[in-house]
Amino acid sequence: MGLNRFVGTGRLTKDVEFKANTSGGNNMARFTVAINRNYKDGSGNAQADFIPCVAWGKIADGIKESLAKGSRCTVEGRIQTGSYEGQDGKKVYTTELSVDFVEFLDPKPNGNQGQQGQPQGSQQFPQQGQQQFPQQGQQFPQQGQGNGLPF
Repeated sequence: MGLNRFVGTGRLTKDVEFKANTSGGNNMARFTVAINRNYKDGSGNAQADFIPCVAWGKIADGIKESLAKGSRCTVEGRIQTGSYEGQDGKKVYTTELSVDFVEFLDPKPNGNQGQQGQPQGSQQFPQQGQQQFPQQGQQFPQQGQGNGLPF
């Protein structure tokens, strides 16, 4: 048995790419998180890793509403690999983080703040039958949990 888990904190490199009702019936969010390394190169320049991420369902919905380019967040999930045939007929390999947990560390930078300093878009939740999305510094629940157990 192996362990496939990644946790990282960084900033979004661009706005979230969101697709509603994909072929599987779920919403999907794609984004990239830039995570600074703890050291600099020989020239004194900071180094970063760019982690492509994908999230599904309610987590994707929360990401769409709460994150934008420059937002800081912590993502947790599993590394998944895949491949597809490119336009030139060659096989293209992919690696991305399948996100099953996200913590929003900054509000969505939009300048449209609510009464409590939160983006107004986050105040419209919960909608009937939906779970409320977390505010700044709160954690987004994992799907299928609610019993307080870590498994």
